[in-house]
Amino acid sequence: MPVKLSALSRTQGNNRRLKDGTIVPKGFPLEFQEMPVLVQGFRRMVRELAYDVSEMALTTYLTAKEHGVKFTALPIFLVRGFHHNAIVVRRDSGLTHPGQLAGKRVGVNRGYTVTTGVWARAIMANQYGLDLDSVTWVLSGDEHVQSYVPPSNVISAPSGRTLEQMVLDGELDAAIGVKADSSDLVPLIPDADQSALAALQTTGLYPINHLVVIRDDILEAHPDAAVAVFESFAESKRQYLADLKAGALAEPDSADRLHLQVLEATGWDDPLPYGVEPNREVLEDLIEQANRQHILTKKVKLDQLFAEPVRGLTG
Repeated sequence: MPVKLSALSRTQGNNRRLKDGTIVPKGFPLEFQEMPVLVQGFRRMVRELAYDVSEMALTTYLTAKEHGVKFTALPIFLVRGFHHNAIVVRRDSGLTHPGQLAGKRVGVNRGYTVTTGVWARAIMANQYGLDLDSVTWVLSGDEHVQSYVPPSNVISAPSGRTLEQMVLDGELDAAIGVKADSSDLVPLIPDADQSALAALQTTGLYPINHLVVIRDDILEAHPDAAVAVFESFAESKRQYLADLKAGALAEPDSADRLHLQVLEATGWDDPLPYGVEPNREVLEDLIEQANRQHILTKKVKLDQLFAEPVRGLTG
């Protein structure tokens, strides 16, 4: 008898054939639930184990794992992106280089452990020399993992105040991951998109934001579930990439266009590989950044973050 698994994942090119039922994990059909704001689903998964299988932000997963949440990752990397354009400042601020933020106040959308914030801070530290510990990081929300305690230079924004308005009013010098609807807010890094592509060509790293997790009790009761779910996501992705390369997508969205840019810039056959080994360097880099930014307090062995049956699989 098939074992139905509840699942959460936002519909996107690489999982669309799973979401519409074209591809079904062998023996483990997924019953997808929809969450209009995906991060609320992440919170429910972290705090309640609300789904059997769930998309999850990468740094949220690392934090949850350190704090004992009973789920384990599959090396299915649903969302990747660049973060050079995630840092905004007021147009007339005179700030043009991340190093100028030393000693200043910078907003971070939602929590300190948000993956976009981690990657953006890593860029500012590694490529532009910013001492992250010198900055006061101001959060607009709390952490998904309730037991996580941020470092002492992390504080909360005043109730009722948005980070965007605080930047516009001069209460913050910059902000990460906010919706910059005002024309008075501009990216801190000039030519951010070109800088991101240049970094990709230099490092070979296409940053990962989201992966997939599965509840530990499901893994224990059904050891075959990990492989079945992995293989189905991988097949959906392979078919998506074939369509992407052939120009067969009816209405490419921003993620599709970004993946095409990466293909053009790198000449890679697959810019979205699944599996531990083809992603080892970018995953170890993110883990290192999480340690440096005082998110993780313990050394992490990469392979142990992923369910044992799928550690050697690629797709």
